[in-house]
Amino acid sequence: MNPPIHPFRRAVLRGLGVVLPPLLTIVIFVWIGNTVAVYLLEPLETGARWALVLATGEIRDDLKPTTADGQMAQDADGTVFRAAPDGRFIPLTVHQRVQADPGTEGLPTTAHGYYRRYVELEYLKRYIVIPVFLCLFVLTLYLLGKFLAAGVGKFFWNQFEGLIHRLPLIRNVYSSVKQVTDFMFSEREIEYTRVVAVEYPRKGIWSLGMVTGESMLDIRSAANEPVMSVLVPTSPMPFTGFTVTVKKSETVDLNLTIDQAFQFIVSCGVVVPPQQLQEALERREAQLEDHSTPADDDNSSVSA
Repeated sequence: MNPPIHPFRRAVLRGLGVVLPPLLTIVIFVWIGNTVAVYLLEPLETGARWALVLATGEIRDDLKPTTADGQMAQDADGTVFRAAPDGRFIPLTVHQRVQADPGTEGLPTTAHGYYRRYVELEYLKRYIVIPVFLCLFVLTLYLLGKFLAAGVGKFFWNQFEGLIHRLPLIRNVYSSVKQVTDFMFSEREIEYTRVVAVEYPRKGIWSLGMVTGESMLDIRSAANEPVMSVLVPTSPMPFTGFTVTVKKSETVDLNLTIDQAFQFIVSCGVVVPPQQLQEALERREAQLEDHSTPADDDNSSVSA
């Protein structure tokens, strides 16, 4: 018999049970956000910054200093320039703006560095960049989905996937990731009709399965009775499983929804639907009453 759990340990475990689900949910979304920021947002910011520097950058090498220290100059239009640490001239307004807010990396050492920082401060502010990026990202996904739904898009996508599947190492990783993403985001081609329990992989061991169809006529003829196709997912990742054909008479229909069945499989049987728990408790109480009734009758007869 297992020793009872200490009250302090029991309280800590209950606290973990309350804190972990929302904490892990936050961690997963933060990880997704950081991944998108590192691999999409930051490269796009770098490209936009480079393009804006080329489009708006006014770096002059042909100006003559107008002060004794050689730090100031002026062009024919009257625009005042200031020398950067590398000796090239940039507009004084750009220099002053960067001097006021050099950022965490400190003051730049080149004229291009000053302009990159100036573009960040004036045009690539985060409260502007992030909403614009999200709108463009969603719009890109929408257009990509529409394109792939068309015949031409499917053709190019099939050609691309054919190229990926010819690469020795990449195809294994790509196939695994695609199975997960298809399961999570794609419209399921397999429609589950109901949840059943089947004796799989052998008699006496019950597994949850999703009915997917009526299977094949040849198997039905060999079994001499109606059969059905059942997908038996694997725990704790139900992205793969085994497709088996079983007799309808050897299956047990379960009072479960598809979502409840997946929760049961992912949790390795820990998360049991409430109605199943309640029915189990009622059956147990009924069994206890049935066992206690004869004993009570015997006691009453003896006392009589």
